[in-house]
Amino acid sequence: MQQSSGPTRQLPERHKLRGGECAPCAPGQENELQPDTNQQPHTGLDHQLSAKNASPQRKTIRIWVWILLLLIFAAAFVLVLRQHEATQSAATGRRNAAGAVVAVTSVTAQKGNIGVYVDAIGTVTPVYTASITSQVSGIVTAVHYTEGQLVQKGDPLIEIDSRPYAATLAQAQGILERDQGVLAQAQMDLERYKAAWARNAIPKQTLDDQEKLVQQDLGTGHNDEATVQYDQIQVEYCHIVAPITGRVGLRLVDPGNVVQANAGTVLAVVTQIQPITAVFSVAEDDLGKIQPQLSKRAKLEVDAFDRSDQKQLAKGTLLTLDNQIDTTTGTVKARAEFANSDSSLFPNQFVNIRLLVNTLVGVTLIPSAAVQHNGQAAFVFVLANNKAHLTPITVGVTNATTAQVEGIAPGDVLATSSFDKLQDNTPISISSKPIPANPSGSSAP
Repeated sequence: MQQSSGPTRQLPERHKLRGGECAPCAPGQENELQPDTNQQPHTGLDHQLSAKNASPQRKTIRIWVWILLLLIFAAAFVLVLRQHEATQSAATGRRNAAGAVVAVTSVTAQKGNIGVYVDAIGTVTPVYTASITSQVSGIVTAVHYTEGQLVQKGDPLIEIDSRPYAATLAQAQGILERDQGVLAQAQMDLERYKAAWARNAIPKQTLDDQEKLVQQDLGTGHNDEATVQYDQIQVEYCHIVAPITGRVGLRLVDPGNVVQANAGTVLAVVTQIQPITAVFSVAEDDLGKIQPQLSKRAKLEVDAFDRSDQKQLAKGTLLTLDNQIDTTTGTVKARAEFANSDSSLFPNQFVNIRLLVNTLVGVTLIPSAAVQHNGQAAFVFVLANNKAHLTPITVGVTNATTAQVEGIAPGDVLATSSFDKLQDNTPISISSKPIPANPSGSSAP
Protein backbone atom coordinates (compact mmCIF):
# COMPACT_ATOMS: atom_id res chain seq x y z
CA MET A 1 0.00 0.00 0.00
CA GLN A 2 1.47 3.45 -1.00
CA GLN A 3 2.19 5.95 1.76
CA SER A 4 1.76 9.70 1.52
CA SER A 5 5.07 11.66 1.20
CA GLY A 6 3.83 15.03 2.45
CA PRO A 7 0.99 17.06 3.65
CA THR A 8 -0.32 17.67 0.14
CA ARG A 9 -3.33 15.53 -0.48
CA GLN A 10 -4.38 13.95 -3.76
CA LEU A 11 -7.56 15.18 -5.35
CA PRO A 12 -10.20 12.54 -5.83
CA GLU A 13 -10.72 11.44 -9.31
CA ARG A 14 -14.22 12.73 -9.27
CA HIS A 15 -13.06 16.31 -8.93
CA LYS A 16 -10.84 16.24 -11.99
CA LEU A 17 -12.29 17.29 -15.31
CA ARG A 18 -11.04 17.04 -18.74
CA GLY A 19 -8.41 19.60 -19.70
CA GLY A 20 -6.89 19.58 -16.21
CA GLU A 21 -9.57 21.80 -14.67
CA CYS A 22 -11.02 21.04 -11.27
CA ALA A 23 -14.67 20.78 -10.56
CA PRO A 24 -16.21 22.67 -7.72
CA CYS A 25 -15.50 21.06 -4.45
CA ALA A 26 -18.16 19.65 -2.35
CA PRO A 27 -19.07 21.24 0.92
CA GLY A 28 -16.72 20.22 3.71
CA GLN A 29 -13.84 19.50 1.37
CA GLU A 30 -12.39 23.06 1.04
CA ASN A 31 -9.93 22.47 3.89
CA GLU A 32 -8.69 19.37 2.26
CA LEU A 33 -7.75 21.33 -0.85
CA GLN A 34 -5.95 24.24 0.93
CA PRO A 35 -2.12 24.00 1.28
CA ASP A 36 -0.56 23.47 4.72
CA THR A 37 0.64 26.80 6.10
CA ASN A 38 3.15 25.14 8.53
CA GLN A 39 5.12 23.62 5.71
CA GLN A 40 8.67 25.24 5.25
CA PRO A 41 9.51 26.71 1.84
CA HIS A 42 11.52 24.47 -0.39
CA THR A 43 15.27 25.57 -0.85
CA GLY A 44 17.29 24.65 -3.90
CA LEU A 45 20.25 22.26 -3.66
CA ASP A 46 22.89 24.88 -4.76
CA HIS A 47 21.84 27.34 -2.07
CA GLN A 48 22.02 24.71 0.59
CA LEU A 49 25.63 23.76 -0.35
CA SER A 50 26.83 27.44 -0.42
CA ALA A 51 25.50 28.14 3.03
CA LYS A 52 27.12 25.00 4.42
CA ASN A 53 30.57 25.93 2.95
CA ALA A 54 30.53 29.63 3.99
CA SER A 55 29.78 28.95 7.61
CA PRO A 56 33.07 27.01 8.40
CA GLN A 57 35.20 29.64 6.61
CA ARG A 58 33.80 32.46 8.74
CA LYS A 59 34.42 30.43 11.86
CA THR A 60 38.07 29.82 10.85
CA ILE A 61 38.69 33.55 10.22
CA ARG A 62 37.22 34.45 13.60
CA ILE A 63 39.46 31.89 15.31
CA TRP A 64 42.65 33.27 13.68
CA VAL A 65 41.68 36.86 14.50
CA TRP A 66 41.27 35.95 18.16
CA ILE A 67 44.59 34.07 18.17
CA LEU A 68 46.38 37.11 16.66
CA LEU A 69 44.85 39.45 19.23
CA LEU A 70 45.88 37.13 22.05
CA LEU A 71 49.47 37.02 20.74
CA ILE A 72 49.65 40.83 20.55
CA PHE A 73 48.37 41.20 24.12
CA ALA A 74 50.83 38.54 25.33
CA ALA A 75 53.80 40.29 23.67
CA ALA A 76 52.81 43.65 25.15
CA PHE A 77 52.48 42.06 28.57
CA VAL A 78 55.95 40.48 28.33
CA LEU A 79 57.56 43.81 27.29
CA VAL A 80 55.95 45.70 30.16
CA LEU A 81 57.00 42.97 32.59
CA ARG A 82 60.63 43.04 31.42
CA GLN A 83 60.81 46.83 31.63
CA HIS A 84 59.44 46.71 35.12
CA GLU A 85 61.99 44.06 36.13
CA ALA A 86 64.85 46.12 34.61
CA THR A 87 63.74 49.21 36.53
CA GLN A 88 63.59 47.25 39.75
CA SER A 89 67.01 45.71 39.05
CA ALA A 90 68.59 49.12 38.38
CA ALA A 91 67.04 50.54 41.53
CA THR A 92 68.24 47.54 43.52
CA GLY A 93 71.74 47.93 42.04
CA ARG A 94 71.86 51.59 43.03
CA ARG A 95 70.72 50.75 46.53
CA ASN A 96 73.30 48.00 46.79
CA ALA A 97 76.00 50.25 45.35
CA ALA A 98 75.16 52.96 47.83
CA GLY A 99 75.63 50.65 50.74
CA ALA A 100 78.25 48.13 49.54
CA VAL A 101 82.02 48.64 49.51
CA VAL A 102 83.28 49.19 45.96
CA ALA A 103 86.77 48.12 44.91
CA VAL A 104 88.56 50.78 42.84
CA THR A 105 92.01 51.48 41.45
CA SER A 106 93.56 54.82 42.28
CA VAL A 107 96.08 57.39 41.09
CA THR A 108 97.61 60.43 42.74
CA ALA A 109 97.39 63.92 41.25
CA GLN A 110 100.83 65.35 40.45
CA LYS A 111 102.31 68.80 40.06
CA GLY A 112 104.24 69.27 36.84
CA ASN A 113 104.53 70.86 33.41
CA ILE A 114 102.39 70.27 30.33
CA GLY A 115 102.74 71.61 26.81
CA VAL A 116 100.14 73.54 24.85
CA TYR A 117 100.05 72.02 21.37
CA VAL A 118 98.49 72.92 18.05
CA ASP A 119 97.53 69.84 16.06
CA ALA A 120 97.63 69.78 12.26
CA ILE A 121 98.13 67.47 9.32
CA GLY A 122 100.95 67.93 6.86
CA THR A 123 103.04 66.51 4.05
CA VAL A 124 106.76 65.82 4.09
CA THR A 125 108.38 68.12 1.53
CA PRO A 126 112.07 67.98 0.50
CA VAL A 127 114.10 71.16 0.72
CA TYR A 128 115.50 70.52 -2.78
CA THR A 129 114.32 68.25 -5.56
CA ALA A 130 116.34 68.16 -8.82
CA SER A 131 114.74 66.78 -11.97
CA ILE A 132 117.67 66.39 -14.34
CA THR A 133 117.18 66.81 -18.09
CA SER A 134 119.72 66.79 -20.91
CA GLN A 135 121.20 70.07 -22.17
CA VAL A 136 122.78 68.40 -25.21
CA SER A 137 121.67 65.86 -27.79
CA GLY A 138 123.41 62.54 -28.05
CA ILE A 139 123.56 58.90 -27.13
CA VAL A 140 123.64 57.77 -23.50
CA THR A 141 126.86 55.83 -23.05
CA ALA A 142 126.74 55.03 -19.32
CA VAL A 143 124.50 55.24 -16.24
CA HIS A 144 126.63 55.44 -13.10
CA TYR A 145 124.00 55.40 -10.36
CA THR A 146 121.89 52.60 -8.93
CA GLU A 147 118.24 53.03 -8.07
CA GLY A 148 117.68 54.51 -4.61
CA GLN A 149 121.35 55.33 -4.14
CA LEU A 150 122.45 58.11 -1.80
CA VAL A 151 124.69 60.39 -3.85
CA GLN A 152 126.84 63.35 -2.91
CA LYS A 153 126.95 66.60 -4.79
CA GLY A 154 129.21 66.18 -7.85
CA ASP A 155 128.92 62.38 -8.10
CA PRO A 156 128.64 61.19 -11.74
CA LEU A 157 125.19 60.05 -12.79
CA ILE A 158 124.91 59.76 -16.60
CA GLU A 159 127.36 59.95 -19.52
CA ILE A 160 126.38 61.20 -22.99
CA ASP A 161 128.63 60.74 -26.02
CA SER A 162 130.83 63.84 -25.95
CA ARG A 163 133.03 63.23 -29.02
CA PRO A 164 131.16 65.59 -31.37
CA TYR A 165 131.33 68.37 -28.80
CA ALA A 166 134.99 67.68 -28.06
CA ALA A 167 135.78 68.04 -31.77
CA THR A 168 133.95 71.34 -31.93
CA LEU A 169 135.88 72.50 -28.87
CA ALA A 170 139.20 71.59 -30.49
CA GLN A 171 138.23 73.53 -33.60
CA ALA A 172 137.36 76.60 -31.54
CA GLN A 173 140.61 76.36 -29.66
CA GLY A 174 142.54 76.26 -32.96
CA ILE A 175 140.80 79.39 -34.21
CA LEU A 176 141.58 81.11 -30.92
CA GLU A 177 145.26 80.26 -31.19
CA ARG A 178 145.41 81.58 -34.76
CA ASP A 179 143.74 84.85 -33.85
CA GLN A 180 145.98 85.22 -30.82
CA GLY A 181 148.96 84.99 -33.19
CA VAL A 182 147.50 87.64 -35.47
CA LEU A 183 146.97 89.88 -32.44
CA ALA A 184 150.54 89.38 -31.29
CA GLN A 185 151.84 90.34 -34.72
CA ALA A 186 149.69 93.46 -34.81
CA GLN A 187 150.87 94.48 -31.35
CA MET A 188 154.51 93.97 -32.44
CA ASP A 189 153.96 96.17 -35.52
CA LEU A 190 152.35 98.80 -33.33
CA GLU A 191 155.48 99.02 -31.19
CA ARG A 192 157.63 99.47 -34.31
CA TYR A 193 155.33 102.19 -35.62
CA LYS A 194 155.50 104.02 -32.34
CA ALA A 195 159.30 104.00 -32.47
CA ALA A 196 159.29 105.18 -36.08
CA TRP A 197 156.79 107.90 -35.27
CA ALA A 198 159.06 109.06 -32.51
CA ARG A 199 161.81 109.55 -35.13
CA ASN A 200 159.33 111.13 -37.59
CA ALA A 201 159.93 108.21 -39.95
CA ILE A 202 156.25 107.50 -40.64
CA PRO A 203 153.15 109.60 -40.84
CA LYS A 204 150.72 109.79 -37.94
CA GLN A 205 147.96 108.08 -39.97
CA THR A 206 149.98 104.88 -40.26
CA LEU A 207 150.39 104.75 -36.49
CA ASP A 208 146.68 105.37 -35.89
CA ASP A 209 145.67 102.66 -38.35
CA GLN A 210 147.86 100.14 -36.61
CA GLU A 211 146.37 100.97 -33.21
CA LYS A 212 142.86 100.33 -34.53
CA LEU A 213 144.01 97.08 -36.14
CA VAL A 214 145.26 95.86 -32.77
CA GLN A 215 141.87 96.63 -31.20
CA GLN A 216 140.12 94.64 -33.92
CA ASP A 217 142.36 91.67 -33.28
CA LEU A 218 141.66 91.96 -29.55
CA GLY A 219 137.93 91.74 -30.23
CA THR A 220 138.39 88.73 -32.45
CA GLY A 221 140.41 87.05 -29.71
CA HIS A 222 137.67 87.68 -27.12
CA ASN A 223 135.07 86.21 -29.45
CA ASP A 224 137.20 83.12 -29.94
CA GLU A 225 137.63 82.73 -26.18
CA ALA A 226 133.85 82.83 -25.68
CA THR A 227 133.37 80.20 -28.35
CA VAL A 228 135.88 77.97 -26.63
CA GLN A 229 134.12 78.43 -23.26
CA TYR A 230 130.75 77.56 -24.81
CA ASP A 231 132.13 74.41 -26.37
CA GLN A 232 133.72 73.45 -23.06
CA ILE A 233 130.33 73.79 -21.36
CA GLN A 234 128.74 71.58 -24.00
CA VAL A 235 131.35 68.92 -23.30
CA GLU A 236 130.67 69.23 -19.55
CA TYR A 237 126.93 68.80 -20.19
CA CYS A 238 127.76 65.37 -21.55
CA HIS A 239 128.97 64.36 -18.08
CA ILE A 240 125.87 64.71 -15.86
CA VAL A 241 126.64 64.87 -12.13
CA ALA A 242 124.47 65.16 -9.01
CA PRO A 243 123.59 68.82 -8.38
CA ILE A 244 122.71 68.19 -4.72
CA THR A 245 123.27 65.61 -2.03
CA GLY A 246 120.34 63.27 -1.72
CA ARG A 247 118.66 60.09 -2.85
CA VAL A 248 118.36 59.30 -6.53
CA GLY A 249 115.15 57.75 -7.77
CA LEU A 250 114.41 54.92 -10.19
CA ARG A 251 116.44 54.68 -13.39
CA LEU A 252 114.69 56.45 -16.25
CA VAL A 253 117.20 55.95 -19.12
CA ASP A 254 119.50 53.17 -20.20
CA PRO A 255 122.77 53.10 -22.15
CA GLY A 256 122.05 53.39 -25.85
CA ASN A 257 119.06 55.71 -25.48
CA VAL A 258 119.13 58.86 -27.57
CA VAL A 259 118.32 62.08 -25.72
CA GLN A 260 117.49 65.46 -27.14
CA ALA A 261 118.54 68.82 -25.81
CA ASN A 262 115.83 70.70 -23.89
CA ALA A 263 113.21 68.09 -24.80
CA GLY A 264 111.88 67.92 -21.23
CA THR A 265 112.69 64.24 -20.80
CA VAL A 266 113.76 63.62 -17.20
CA LEU A 267 116.91 61.51 -16.95
CA ALA A 268 117.13 61.27 -13.14
CA VAL A 269 115.55 62.75 -10.01
CA VAL A 270 117.60 63.56 -6.93
CA THR A 271 115.81 64.48 -3.69
CA GLN A 272 117.42 65.87 -0.59
CA ILE A 273 116.25 63.97 2.47
CA GLN A 274 118.66 65.23 5.15
CA PRO A 275 117.48 67.67 6.33
CA ILE A 276 113.88 67.54 5.21
CA THR A 277 110.81 69.68 5.90
CA ALA A 278 107.08 69.22 6.45
CA VAL A 279 104.46 71.69 5.24
CA PHE A 280 101.23 71.84 7.26
CA SER A 281 98.29 74.17 7.78
CA VAL A 282 97.23 75.81 11.04
CA ALA A 283 93.99 77.63 11.73
CA GLU A 284 94.09 81.40 11.65
CA ASP A 285 92.74 81.40 15.22
CA ASP A 286 96.04 79.83 16.35
CA LEU A 287 98.17 82.62 14.89
CA GLY A 288 97.83 84.52 18.16
CA LYS A 289 99.72 81.71 19.89
CA ILE A 290 102.41 81.26 17.22
CA GLN A 291 103.23 84.78 16.01
CA PRO A 292 104.41 86.15 19.38
CA GLN A 293 106.81 83.24 19.75
CA LEU A 294 108.23 83.70 16.26
CA SER A 295 108.70 87.43 16.82
CA LYS A 296 110.88 86.53 19.81
CA ARG A 297 112.87 84.17 17.53
CA ALA A 298 111.89 81.25 19.72
CA LYS A 299 112.57 77.75 18.44
CA LEU A 300 109.15 76.13 18.57
CA GLU A 301 109.31 72.34 18.73
CA VAL A 302 107.41 70.30 16.16
CA ASP A 303 106.70 66.57 16.48
CA ALA A 304 105.80 64.45 13.46
CA PHE A 305 103.65 61.35 14.00
CA ASP A 306 102.59 58.61 11.61
CA ARG A 307 99.17 58.27 10.00
CA SER A 308 97.71 56.53 13.06
CA ASP A 309 98.96 59.40 15.27
CA GLN A 310 100.53 56.87 17.62
CA LYS A 311 104.20 56.57 16.64
CA GLN A 312 106.49 59.59 16.75
CA LEU A 313 108.62 59.72 13.61
CA ALA A 314 110.80 62.78 14.09
CA LYS A 315 111.30 65.93 16.14
CA GLY A 316 112.14 69.28 14.57
CA THR A 317 111.61 73.03 14.77
CA LEU A 318 109.29 75.52 13.12
CA LEU A 319 110.96 77.49 10.33
CA THR A 320 108.38 80.02 9.24
CA LEU A 321 104.78 80.80 8.33
CA ASP A 322 103.42 81.66 4.92
CA ASN A 323 102.79 85.31 4.08
CA GLN A 324 99.02 85.03 3.61
CA ILE A 325 95.93 83.18 4.84
CA ASP A 326 93.97 80.93 2.53
CA THR A 327 90.51 82.52 2.52
CA THR A 328 88.81 79.32 1.34
CA THR A 329 89.93 77.30 4.38
CA GLY A 330 90.84 79.95 6.95
CA THR A 331 94.28 78.43 7.43
CA VAL A 332 97.89 79.48 6.88
CA LYS A 333 100.70 77.20 5.80
CA ALA A 334 103.76 76.61 7.94
CA ARG A 335 107.05 74.83 7.34
CA ALA A 336 109.01 72.82 9.90
CA GLU A 337 112.49 71.34 9.47
CA PHE A 338 113.66 67.91 10.64
CA ALA A 339 117.20 66.53 10.70
CA ASN A 340 115.86 63.13 9.55
CA SER A 341 119.15 61.42 10.35
CA ASP A 342 117.48 58.00 10.40
CA SER A 343 115.50 58.65 7.20
CA SER A 344 112.21 58.05 9.04
CA LEU A 345 110.51 60.77 6.99
CA PHE A 346 109.99 60.14 3.30
CA PRO A 347 109.17 62.76 0.65
CA ASN A 348 105.43 63.33 0.16
CA GLN A 349 104.61 61.25 3.26
CA PHE A 350 101.45 62.08 5.22
CA VAL A 351 102.18 63.04 8.84
CA ASN A 352 100.32 64.32 11.88
CA ILE A 353 101.96 67.42 13.29
CA ARG A 354 102.00 68.63 16.89
CA LEU A 355 103.37 72.15 17.29
CA LEU A 356 104.38 73.15 20.83
CA VAL A 357 103.46 76.80 21.30
CA ASN A 358 103.65 77.12 25.10
CA THR A 359 104.42 75.19 28.29
CA LEU A 360 102.38 75.46 31.50
CA VAL A 361 104.65 75.13 34.53
CA GLY A 362 103.65 73.93 38.00
CA VAL A 363 100.07 72.87 37.27
CA THR A 364 98.00 69.96 38.59
CA LEU A 365 98.16 66.94 36.31
CA ILE A 366 96.03 63.79 36.41
CA PRO A 367 95.51 60.89 33.99
CA SER A 368 92.76 61.51 31.46
CA ALA A 369 91.14 58.22 32.52
CA ALA A 370 90.26 59.73 35.93
CA VAL A 371 88.14 62.51 34.40
CA GLN A 372 84.42 61.80 34.08
CA HIS A 373 81.73 63.87 32.37
CA ASN A 374 78.05 64.44 33.04
CA GLY A 375 76.86 66.53 30.15
CA GLN A 376 79.08 69.61 30.00
CA ALA A 377 80.34 69.24 33.57
CA ALA A 378 83.55 67.38 34.42
CA PHE A 379 84.23 65.72 37.77
CA VAL A 380 86.48 63.23 39.53
CA PHE A 381 86.06 60.96 42.56
CA VAL A 382 88.49 61.97 45.29
CA LEU A 383 89.25 59.07 47.66
CA ALA A 384 89.48 60.06 51.29
CA ASN A 385 88.50 58.32 54.57
CA ASN A 386 87.63 55.15 52.64
CA LYS A 387 84.94 56.96 50.69
CA ALA A 388 84.62 58.40 47.19
CA HIS A 389 83.78 62.10 47.07
CA LEU A 390 82.42 63.51 43.83
CA THR A 391 84.40 66.70 43.13
CA PRO A 392 83.70 69.04 40.18
CA ILE A 393 86.80 70.15 38.24
CA THR A 394 87.74 72.38 35.33
CA VAL A 395 89.75 70.69 32.58
CA GLY A 396 92.39 72.78 30.81
CA VAL A 397 95.08 71.51 28.49
CA THR A 398 94.92 67.82 27.61
CA ASN A 399 97.01 65.44 25.57
CA ALA A 400 96.75 61.72 24.85
CA THR A 401 97.09 60.51 28.47
CA THR A 402 97.36 63.55 30.76
CA ALA A 403 95.01 66.40 31.62
CA GLN A 404 95.65 69.68 33.41
CA VAL A 405 92.81 70.39 35.85
CA GLU A 406 91.69 72.88 38.43
CA GLY A 407 89.54 72.11 41.49
CA ILE A 408 91.81 69.57 43.18
CA ALA A 409 95.29 69.79 44.66
CA PRO A 410 98.45 67.81 43.93
CA GLY A 411 98.54 64.76 46.20
CA ASP A 412 94.82 64.02 46.05
CA VAL A 413 94.04 60.36 45.41
CA LEU A 414 91.56 59.77 42.60
CA ALA A 415 89.55 56.78 41.41
CA THR A 416 90.34 55.40 37.95
CA SER A 417 87.82 52.52 37.72
CA SER A 418 84.37 51.24 38.82
CA PHE A 419 82.71 54.55 37.94
CA ASP A 420 79.40 52.79 37.25
CA LYS A 421 79.21 51.83 40.94
CA LEU A 422 80.45 55.06 42.49
CA GLN A 423 78.37 57.87 43.89
CA ASP A 424 79.13 60.64 46.32
CA ASN A 425 80.22 59.19 49.70
CA THR A 426 80.25 55.61 48.42
CA PRO A 427 82.39 53.33 50.63
CA ILE A 428 85.44 52.12 48.71
CA SER A 429 88.45 49.86 49.02
CA ILE A 430 91.57 50.47 46.98
CA SER A 431 92.61 47.52 44.83
CA SER A 432 96.11 46.89 43.55
CA LYS A 433 94.85 44.77 40.64
CA PRO A 434 93.27 46.18 37.46
CA ILE A 435 89.48 46.24 37.50
CA PRO A 436 87.53 45.69 34.26
CA ALA A 437 85.88 48.78 32.83
CA ASN A 438 82.15 49.33 32.97
CA PRO A 439 80.66 47.39 30.05
CA SER A 440 77.87 49.92 29.65
CA GLY A 441 80.34 52.75 29.23
CA SER A 442 78.45 55.15 31.47
CA SER A 443 80.44 57.85 33.22
CA ALA A 444 77.57 59.58 34.99
CA PRO A 445 77.28 59.14 38.80
